[in-house]
Amino acid sequence: MKTSPRLSLNNGVLIDQLGYGLYKVPVAEASALVSTALGAGYRHFDTAAMYGNETGVARGISSLFGYDGGMGTGSGGSGEASPGLARGDVFITTKVWNDDQGYDSTLLAFDNSMVNLGLDYVDMYLIHWPCARRGLFTDTYRALETLYREGRVRAIGVCNFQPTHLDQLLQTAEVVPAVNQIELHPWLQQAELREKHAALGIRTEAWSPLGRGQVLADPVVLACAAEHGVTAAQVILRWHIQLGNIAIPKASSEARIRENLDVFRFELSDRDMVALAELDRGHRTGSHPDNVN
Repeated sequence: MKTSPRLSLNNGVLIDQLGYGLYKVPVAEASALVSTALGAGYRHFDTAAMYGNETGVARGISSLFGYDGGMGTGSGGSGEASPGLARGDVFITTKVWNDDQGYDSTLLAFDNSMVNLGLDYVDMYLIHWPCARRGLFTDTYRALETLYREGRVRAIGVCNFQPTHLDQLLQTAEVVPAVNQIELHPWLQQAELREKHAALGIRTEAWSPLGRGQVLADPVVLACAAEHGVTAAQVILRWHIQLGNIAIPKASSEARIRENLDVFRFELSDRDMVALAELDRGHRTGSHPDNVN
């Protein structure tokens, strides 16, 4: 069974470099897709309160696990999955939504997510958007730090933060974010932001790593895929891997789920990486963070 290599976050916690994203996955489908992804070798799952599918993720995990959600085995089961997996083998990320920003409301939102997920802790909790004009993300992050100190989350971070947002956050934060999850693909490479992450010890995590499918038809990507005998999606995901990004592609079929994970049997050449680097055009498929409030 193929599994992803793991990267170390800035607090030593390990995260699978290639995960399974659950954006726009209906709750009714999430359970089966998560179970399929687990069977294919995925160990990293990315959901959010806003996605409305945390309960489906919980069912997908519990379909294979007999665990109680906590650090130990407890009364809910043996802590072992039928394929020999334990809770600690699976990395679960969820996020606080914009409407719940603020210290107290973030703590309440986290509790609600824990109920939905059926867990005692999550591996990573993120601020979904900075919503900078509301002026709440520093208080929201302070709540994440409280959860981190209490051991209810193993790592904390942010999504969609621009350099100015990170600068403002780090004026008061006691814990450097483990990741910044941003839109990132060959048409939107965000080199300045990635350089800042590297300087601060923040991992870059890519949402929409395939550009919502738009980049799959790029002639350069297709030529590279033909040369290596792989798909366009595999080329782009391999590009992320070689850049050191964490990527969380979504897939809605077992074939695509397995295909996306099968990117560790080939390597892009330096020439390939240069050609893909030249595709950057600043093209967003989602919202600019400054426009989300």
